[in-house]
Amino acid sequence: MDDSALVGRAPATDAAAALLGRLAELGVAHIVVSPGSRSQALALVAAELESRGDVRVHVRIDERVAGFTALGIGRESGMPAAVVCTSGTAVANLLPAALEAHHAGVPLLLLTADRPPELRGVGANQTTRQPGMFAPNMRLEEDLPVPDALDVDGTGEQSMMLRRVAEDAVAAALGTGTRQAGPVHLNLPLREPLAGALPPWLGATELDLPAPALGPDVAGDELSTTEPSGALYQGGGGIGEANHPADPELDPHVLVRGPRTVVIAGADAGPAAEALAHAGGWPLIAEIVSGARFGRNLVHGYRGLLRDPELGGRIERAVVFGHPTLTREVTALLSRAEVEVLAVRGPGEPLNLNGVSASVDAVVAAVGDMDRDWFGAWMRASRGAAVDLAPPAPNAAALSSAVPAERLGAIASELAVARARIDRVGLVDAVWRATWPHDRLFFASSRLVRVADGVLGGKKVPVHANRGLAGIDGTIATGMGIAIASQTGGDVGVTRVLTGDLAFLYDVGALLLPVGETAPRLQVVVGNDGGGTIFDGLEVAEIAGPDAMQRVLYTPQDVDLAPLAAAYGWEYVRVATRAELDQALTARVVGRQIIEVALAR
Repeated sequence: MDDSALVGRAPATDAAAALLGRLAELGVAHIVVSPGSRSQALALVAAELESRGDVRVHVRIDERVAGFTALGIGRESGMPAAVVCTSGTAVANLLPAALEAHHAGVPLLLLTADRPPELRGVGANQTTRQPGMFAPNMRLEEDLPVPDALDVDGTGEQSMMLRRVAEDAVAAALGTGTRQAGPVHLNLPLREPLAGALPPWLGATELDLPAPALGPDVAGDELSTTEPSGALYQGGGGIGEANHPADPELDPHVLVRGPRTVVIAGADAGPAAEALAHAGGWPLIAEIVSGARFGRNLVHGYRGLLRDPELGGRIERAVVFGHPTLTREVTALLSRAEVEVLAVRGPGEPLNLNGVSASVDAVVAAVGDMDRDWFGAWMRASRGAAVDLAPPAPNAAALSSAVPAERLGAIASELAVARARIDRVGLVDAVWRATWPHDRLFFASSRLVRVADGVLGGKKVPVHANRGLAGIDGTIATGMGIAIASQTGGDVGVTRVLTGDLAFLYDVGALLLPVGETAPRLQVVVGNDGGGTIFDGLEVAEIAGPDAMQRVLYTPQDVDLAPLAAAYGWEYVRVATRAELDQALTARVVGRQIIEVALAR
């Protein structure tokens, strides 16, 4: 190829083509772009890959929204989405999503454009020290060299290095060896020109590329390495190699019969928790966000039963899946030194609240007879604690009575039920009943998730929640990402986000979609009680005066959501009764919809 083929090209674009092209080959199907000048080469290559059908691109002007959108995609799909952004504060806005991805074990790729190293620390515009910004929370971090070469055919040294970096990044994000899945940060310093013509080899698969010419002292197997690259951090909340065994256990830990055992399923536990409880004949304490809240071993009203000295007080062994966060009773149990706690390794940090918990790769119940007395005591107590949320059956005899007074009285009773204002219990029940296995349900970190955990029964439906750090940020954006990933390929179903008003308003910028970008089927159900009433159930409510509570904790708000929804192009419905809510939840959804449910404080 003559030099004329290189006219109009730029090293930044060739580098972006090598990196993003390899990510697409490896199965990264979604790129979330927050536009900026320094990152333009990455954005333009992403657009070209989308035009070829290799990836889907989602544009978000707010990097915090972009990060949580990618987080939601990773949550649902199990594959990392890549976030592209420019330098400076744009990068810092990715920190909340990176922290949640770290603590929840969600794969995520952060591709941050940067000024070249010589501009760091000298007062250059929009320049800060981006390498290390996310350090304690990354599975892999690389500050890449500045691209300085044009590649004729995609096999140049620079391109091959970036392809290997892409391979390392995906492997680290998905979890390599004994390390869990999580976020990866690739910092890409770029010099001007910041973009050029696309290289003709963009999109050529690995098999299409000719083998690179190796020097006499370079062996072929040196092109890649199985060792983790980049900085490795541990301590300070990070997940380093010291948190995991040198080698995974080849055989599952056998749970011998005898100790009085419960199985606890926290966030993202999945159906394995229910399977173990069923196999062992043990009570299943499953949070509403666990994905394991179903089956005949499920314990209803578990908070009260854990406080019962004859039940919770006699537990000798707890087997934990996922990340329990919703109740103090479970935390108290897992903090008891006399209880043998076996935590099955999964996403996020190892669980060790009592200082002597053991982490295991897998568990299996030993062959033998179940403790029928123990299991029976829990199941009897569970039946007594179950909450019957079914509406009262109509009085058929009275409705068909020939006596006018009886008939009118029955009609009046039915009308009163239909017109009754909905409360929090009715809200979570309606959303739970409307959600089926082909749908997705995302719980915000608000009061409603605890109400749901306390009253809802068992149902095997896909559930998500950001319980890694349990923040209220990123609620709508994460739900959007889940909806995008779950509906890729035309899959049926609706994604529902159940949130309080403050979590909704905190992430209101996520309502914005660029013109022309296809909207997924998404219902955001807002329980609006005018502020942070979750504080009513915390200790502060017992010590703070009403004026102080109102001023600095409740965060009272009176935002009119109808014009807000209209401004962002969302369908809006306001409901006050259970009948209205049921109708809104079961009506056909074709795009984005906000359902506001007015709740009493």
